[in-house]
Amino acid sequence: MGINTESDIAANLQIGPFDAEMVRIYVEGEGIELPLDFDPDEAEEIAEELMAAAEAARAAGRGARGKPRKG
Repeated sequence: MGINTESDIAANLQIGPFDAEMVRIYVEGEGIELPLDFDPDEAEEIAEELMAAAEAARAAGRGARGKPRKG
């Protein structure tokens, strides 16, 4: 499965500060619990990547018409 593959799998996502000055991204789904810990600098890099991906998705949604799609 790749990033552009649709899936029916549902998961919960939690993000917050964690012990020892770390940031935790916690993913929980059917039969899986995945804690991912990052130092603050890594967490900021991830946040920047999320913002860039959100902007790219918005741009793709505008398509050839140049107007935002209604959601």
